[in-house]
Amino acid sequence: MIDGFAEPQVISAISDWQAWLSHERRYSKHTLSSYTHDLAGFFRFMAGHLGYPPGLSDLNSLTAMDFRSYLAKRGEDGLERTSTARAMSTLRSFFRYLERQDMVSNAAISAIRTPKVPKSIPKALTVEDAKNALNDIAELSDEAWVGKRDQALLTLLYGCGLRLGEAIALNCGDLPGRGSASDMIRVTGKGNKQRLVPVLSVVQKILMEYLDLRPFDDEDDTPLFVGVRGGRLNPGVAQRQVRQLRALLSLPDSATPHALRHSFATHLLGGGGDLRTIQELLGHASLSTTQRYTEVDSEHLSAIYDSAHPRARRR
Repeated sequence: MIDGFAEPQVISAISDWQAWLSHERRYSKHTLSSYTHDLAGFFRFMAGHLGYPPGLSDLNSLTAMDFRSYLAKRGEDGLERTSTARAMSTLRSFFRYLERQDMVSNAAISAIRTPKVPKSIPKALTVEDAKNALNDIAELSDEAWVGKRDQALLTLLYGCGLRLGEAIALNCGDLPGRGSASDMIRVTGKGNKQRLVPVLSVVQKILMEYLDLRPFDDEDDTPLFVGVRGGRLNPGVAQRQVRQLRALLSLPDSATPHALRHSFATHLLGGGGDLRTIQELLGHASLSTTQRYTEVDSEHLSAIYDSAHPRARRR
């Protein structure tokens, strides 16, 4: 993606940086792909901006005006501020790496302010919509085992607050009851960090029903969720099924597999769960990330107040 837009020394440095992110920082393939995409866009711009593919000496002498020109071009192209903020984070990470390796020392990038990103609030489903989603997803498949697979997957996302990638990465041997009487499941999250999450009996029941129906072996080292050919389920298949489910139930576009994780946290908080526990269950490194769910719950309480309280109605 970057070949032809930077000198060979820069290409080599990028390769070393990617290897460092992968092996030392343990970034996921998805994150590495996003970082590579951001860096490719920057070097494509700089090759045109400077009139030639930049080398390490060029990176060393880039000015604040050069970086601002890059940001201005992204704005002209209509790119979202969230995307630009991530791109600047990628650049800072790369330039910090170059400085640690004594390749480049550029102070100008530190003077560039990252575009302010609107504070996003997770969009959770209502309890009723979540129940309907779990009950009706199986109707989208002609094969009973595929329908039960989709139901088991969504039930796991909502019942345990897993990310889609975390659920799909599970093997059959990871399930409770496989060699252990524990009702916990060990999940590998971002940065290869592991956490233990309790699995409700109703979730275990649906998982067992799925395993009983599926026409493939369920040895401990086989994928828990599989496609019709028996290989590990592609996330795109699950996302497609949820898009069809949205149409079936007239759910909003925000109803995605990840929304079930948001719903898990929001409904748990609304039921009296404390933030620290929810943080551990979700695998958040920072409590501030989990605190977003208090805003979701506050919005819900405000909506109830506005619709039900006599003083609110009088306004």
